[in-house]
Amino acid sequence: MSSSQPHNLPCPADAADQLMTSDASSMDRACQVGSCSTSDKSANEGVAAKLPRLMVLLFAIAAGLSVANVYYAQPLLDALAQDFGISNASVGVVVTATQIGCALALVFVVPLGDLINRRRLVLAQLACLVLASAGVAQAPSANWLLVGMLAVGLLGTAMTQGLIAYAASVAAPTERGSVVGVAQSGVVIGLLLARTVSGGVADLAGWRAVYGTAGIVAVLMWAVLYYMLPVASKVGDAKLAEPLPSGLRKASATKHSSISPTAPTPAHLASDGTESDMPTPSPSRSGYWALILSTFSLIAHDRVLQTRGVLALLMFAAFNIFWTALVLPLSAPPYALSHTQIGAFGLVGAVGALAAARAGYWADRGAGQRTTGIALGLMLLSWLLMAGLSHSLWWLIIGIVLLDLGGQAIHVTNQSMIFSAQSGDAHSRMVAGYMLFYAVGSGLGAIASTAVFAVAGWAGVCLLGAGVTVAALAFWKITVPRGEVRRLS
Repeated sequence: MSSSQPHNLPCPADAADQLMTSDASSMDRACQVGSCSTSDKSANEGVAAKLPRLMVLLFAIAAGLSVANVYYAQPLLDALAQDFGISNASVGVVVTATQIGCALALVFVVPLGDLINRRRLVLAQLACLVLASAGVAQAPSANWLLVGMLAVGLLGTAMTQGLIAYAASVAAPTERGSVVGVAQSGVVIGLLLARTVSGGVADLAGWRAVYGTAGIVAVLMWAVLYYMLPVASKVGDAKLAEPLPSGLRKASATKHSSISPTAPTPAHLASDGTESDMPTPSPSRSGYWALILSTFSLIAHDRVLQTRGVLALLMFAAFNIFWTALVLPLSAPPYALSHTQIGAFGLVGAVGALAAARAGYWADRGAGQRTTGIALGLMLLSWLLMAGLSHSLWWLIIGIVLLDLGGQAIHVTNQSMIFSAQSGDAHSRMVAGYMLFYAVGSGLGAIASTAVFAVAGWAGVCLLGAGVTVAALAFWKITVPRGEVRRLS
């Protein structure tokens, strides 16, 4: 504490900033005396110190709590159908409304992280999420419910993906895949545990209490993030708000002065060694609509984003086919499980999600394609096992573990590879473009799932999910670079 400020204690966010700045200072001093390694110098030149573990954990928890809002409704579909007079064949539209909100967030909100201060954006979105949760809790009709669900989907998704891009931008390049892996583990655990919490609260106090509780949790999370989130020194930059040491200031000034905001940046390599053929668009001087258009430009031209996006579409379609339909056979005879019991299956899925946390680590080391192939194989096997639900719940439980293990491994690998394909200034737009594929897949999966269950039962749902997974496997196989095919065989 300096003598000029004897009465001011640093807030937690300041402490985190000082810790990261201290790490950078130490590295700079080491390099000045010639005692740092080549890798240290490289990291120093990138002006990115490793994130403290507490900060990585904060990103994971915040992202998990944010995405949970999008999935609270899934174990409540039977109660919502009864309360608002919606048929079982049509109740999937509730989930689809949240996915429409997701798509709107990805197009119009998430890219803002590359244009304006990410910390302020996250806090504003979280405040609006409190209002949206309250609106769903008080919904007087089915139409109001759908509008509220759309708003929850929009804000929950914007928060979640904004935090993922935020974490990737402040992480050192050498740890980016690992940081994204931890944050994505928080996301998947959040969406799975959302079902458990939602079912339990609904059994105790009704489905409206679920969204009232979600609003209270959002208020508490806002307070924590206000004091803890690092403050970016410029939009899209990986540096924090603390003043940089002199050596790092020179490296940063050289880096930014040598590249015009409108000039193409050098192509970047993805984690699998394939080269992105789309330079990072920089819309910082052109405004909001240029930013939105540049997101679609990335989708149209970036090969890594296209390939990984289609895999995400198919994978999340299969994922939502399962989780949307699950409540229907389990709430009916012969099982007739309660919402709490149905929601508890999310705990089973969390085991698989945790096991897949190292997928980003493997992607950082060039094993992204191999990880993808193995994960898709596990997902296909899971559908074969879950088709045995009529014989035993154990087949379902084992299948859930494999489904979530494979799905999470693919998701983490996808995001690690797309973040490696472009610079940090484009991370919000890259994740927005990628998650657009996710939203389309999730929405289509939700609609198809309940419609197929009404016609062909659980066996039809499993056949649909297996078919989508086979399509994903086929697409992956034909898009693996030729050199990778020999290495994988």
